[in-house]
Amino acid sequence: MKDKFPLMQLIDQAGNIVSEEYKSDITEENIKKFYYHMLRLRTYDRRGRALQRQGRIGTYVPFEGQEGAQVGSALALDEKDWMFPTYRDHGAALAFGAELHRLFLYWSGRVEGAVPSLTKRILPASVPIATHLPHATGAAMADMYKGTKNASIAYFGDGATSEGDFHEGINIASVFKAPVVFFNQNNGYAISVPIEKQMNSETIAQKAVSYGIPGVRVDGMDVFAVHLAVKEALDRARRGDGPTLIEAVVIRFGAHTTADDPTKYRDQEKIEQIRDEVDPILRLERVMKNNGMWDGAWINQTRKEIETEVNEAVEQMEDFDKPNPADMFDYVFEKAPWTIQKQKETLLRRSGS
Repeated sequence: MKDKFPLMQLIDQAGNIVSEEYKSDITEENIKKFYYHMLRLRTYDRRGRALQRQGRIGTYVPFEGQEGAQVGSALALDEKDWMFPTYRDHGAALAFGAELHRLFLYWSGRVEGAVPSLTKRILPASVPIATHLPHATGAAMADMYKGTKNASIAYFGDGATSEGDFHEGINIASVFKAPVVFFNQNNGYAISVPIEKQMNSETIAQKAVSYGIPGVRVDGMDVFAVHLAVKEALDRARRGDGPTLIEAVVIRFGAHTTADDPTKYRDQEKIEQIRDEVDPILRLERVMKNNGMWDGAWINQTRKEIETEVNEAVEQMEDFDKPNPADMFDYVFEKAPWTIQKQKETLLRRSGS
């Protein structure tokens, strides 16, 4: 089936522009825009991992290697579109307009971090796998009935395609022609389970055939290809032609979370060997150098500005009081059942609160 769902690519790993049709879109302005956002995401991501190792935040979910997929997709959205991210898509949320300190607050356990932005339509990160796909369909249908041109994008990994919510969300969207893009980042592993142990399909994109919608397979390390694929899917959605399933093939460079050891289930040395070759940020740097667009002074200045912004966001996060663990028992039920109430009382008693 891979021949029926070829990998869409505009820029190859060597930084060569391989599409004459879209060559005019690969301008210095666009390259610098994408590069800035990907560098910002990587700086934030590495700081998140460092903060976790220092005990300053809780478990953290890294996304290094997937910056091209997240930036390319997020920057294709319109101002009033809806974003439904997973726990690994804080990069996409950041590129779409989430506030840096709020993302750090999320990982530090503050409830304020569950609201990534006060102005953008970004839902809290979905930790349960695939449960947000029907929600994305519902939000898209609501806007469709209101007569707007707003669309939704739902992010999910390859493991989510093994969940019932994946099929239900896409099926409903297909039947009612909901303006939603189902954006899969296929990094080959559902935590430690390789994709070949959870499905016989050669691709995820081909699953679209079952629902009578377009399926697109794209090089997720190519930010321009991702941006184009998502833009075309969103345009289709806004025309009233329904949803699209996009499979962005990516490589997760590191662990599933900071509580994971990827060397237990995959050849991590091989990942490190090919890292520079496939890195989406280095790919853009090669495009710059190949086309006379390299501006070392601009890159250095951009790095400094991003570092300053991230440092300030960390300070903002740490200015907040430590989260109260008892908060986890509130706002789940209108009236907490006795079992929940007893757990809360036990926690308060043991903590001396």
